[in-house]
Amino acid sequence: MNSTTLEGGNVASGENTRFIILISCVATIGGFLFGFDSGVINGTVDGLQAAFDSDSVGTGFNVASMLLGCAIGAFFAGRLADSYGRRNVLIVSAVFFIVSAWGSGIATGSLEFVIYRVLGGFAVGAASVMSPAYISEVSSARYRGRLATVQQIAIIGGLFAAFLSNYLLAKVAGGSVTPYWLGYEAWRWMFWVEILPAGLFLVALLFIPESPRYLVVKGRHEEALAVLQKLYGSDEGRRKLTEIQGSLASDHHRPRLSDLISKTTRKVRPIVWVGIGLATFQQLVGINVVFYYGAVLWQAVGFSENDALLINVLSGALSIGACIVTVLLIDRIGRKPLLWTGSVGMAVSLAAVVVAFASGSLDAAGKLQLSGSMGVLALVAANLYVVFFNLSWGPVMWVMLGEMFPNQIRGSGLAVAGLFQWSANFLVTMTFPMLLAGIGLAATYGLYTLAAIISVFFVLRFVHETKGRELEQMEG
Repeated sequence: MNSTTLEGGNVASGENTRFIILISCVATIGGFLFGFDSGVINGTVDGLQAAFDSDSVGTGFNVASMLLGCAIGAFFAGRLADSYGRRNVLIVSAVFFIVSAWGSGIATGSLEFVIYRVLGGFAVGAASVMSPAYISEVSSARYRGRLATVQQIAIIGGLFAAFLSNYLLAKVAGGSVTPYWLGYEAWRWMFWVEILPAGLFLVALLFIPESPRYLVVKGRHEEALAVLQKLYGSDEGRRKLTEIQGSLASDHHRPRLSDLISKTTRKVRPIVWVGIGLATFQQLVGINVVFYYGAVLWQAVGFSENDALLINVLSGALSIGACIVTVLLIDRIGRKPLLWTGSVGMAVSLAAVVVAFASGSLDAAGKLQLSGSMGVLALVAANLYVVFFNLSWGPVMWVMLGEMFPNQIRGSGLAVAGLFQWSANFLVTMTFPMLLAGIGLAATYGLYTLAAIISVFFVLRFVHETKGRELEQMEG
């Protein structure tokens, strides 16, 4: 069928844009589950403390345990996807999402809970790198950035759905630790809600094709041609097959981690370091402290549990709006301008949060008390920070990781970058309760502010634009 681009212009005869968008949307369900599984823990912290009688360190590990699985899942997903395919890895991740959601809710002790959360982490880690990679490998350069950005909207949509679900369940039950339907506490149902979208993801994946670039790498050229022609039409499909074959012509061996080492310099390729930097800075700015500990954070500055959960819903809605703006801009102004603008915005808004928190005092219970004006400043600045993140580093980092590596090293590059991304996520998440108890909110957010400032210079110096370039034009 003939179709049009997302901008409304004419495209090559036969391009099936609607089908490309459809299968990309299926892949983004993995992003939705990534967001839901990451955000659902936000409203269950009190329930975990009560059920497992854990201290701040134990609670931090219960919350952060999934991230260990994410780091492992992201690393091995990239490697396994080179061997067994992008689609097959996503199918396995869907099964893991279902098992983890059920097990996390039924767990009766910390060890059992951690096992199921780590299993869910495998799924999140795999989906986090494979969904954007799949989208990049089936879409055209004209609108690849926009489709890949939908992945971040799905992630934030998952976070928003988790926040809203947590809020409604806690409100109806009378609290996250209060028994609800069938006698199970509300926090357990917060996990079980995830089974529904995970089941949908599993079924939908059975009806999408494998990545044509993976098929070419595996030497399955006839299958790749069939997929490319379904995506782009007969003539354009053959041309793209020739391009992909040409990009791999000088190197026919099976992709491996050693491909990340330059054959001439015997050093790690510069593009790999850029990928690691993008992945790491996205976490060092502290975004997931807001996502994972939002309820705890706002209660720490005087809001009730109910109000804190409602603020999370507001943050989720603002995040979705910011991502929609990114969809409109990313293929027009490019990736790099969005990144450095976001870094500047995050640095300023985080600094304002630090000022607000530094003005407070501790009450007898050890909670930070803010004046009316400083409380408003903290709330507004924190939500501005979330907006700037989701205008830039939130979606753009995943877009770039999915498209910046050459075909031969895409799986390995994603594996390493994903490992660093989730390891940094674990470090930030695990240390936040300890930093909160040790140096306080202001100093802790000061560290995230410093990371945001450094990220400005990293982008300006090391990140190169990928807007409008076909994947076969990417250089290592």
